[in-house]
Amino acid sequence: MFDEILGLPAHPLIIHAAVVLTPLAVLMSIAYAVVPRWRDRIGWAVVLLAVAAPVSVFAAKQSGEALYDRMFGGQEPPAQMAQLIGDHSAFANPLLFSTLGLGAASLVMVFLPQRAGKAAGYALSALTVVLAVVAGFYVARAGHTGATAVWSS
Repeated sequence: MFDEILGLPAHPLIIHAAVVLTPLAVLMSIAYAVVPRWRDRIGWAVVLLAVAAPVSVFAAKQSGEALYDRMFGGQEPPAQMAQLIGDHSAFANPLLFSTLGLGAASLVMVFLPQRAGKAAGYALSALTVVLAVVAGFYVARAGHTGATAVWSS
């Protein structure tokens, strides 16, 4: 399912969704958390990105595994390439988990009833900002190591 799109390897196509949607989710979640006057205007975007970003990261991870299998068919790649691919793939799970956490925290933040109290709202906003920073770090590292793997080989 994650191997090809119209005869082309899916991974280079799918990663663009993750590379765009995850930073957008990061920025919109932070904006929602720290700028209360924008909440009415951007809440819908935060909700959409809270779902779309983790889905795109999951698809990128799966398509990366399919690309690896397609290219190497169970054989080990040359040592330098194996190191580059290993560096890149090491960021897949942390990126997926941090993006899932950001999505969940963002959804709770948007749908948290006001009666939950200011302290809970502040704590959730702080958690969301921390998760956004973590997801932003991992998407940048995954993207950088992936580009290095492609353009260094």
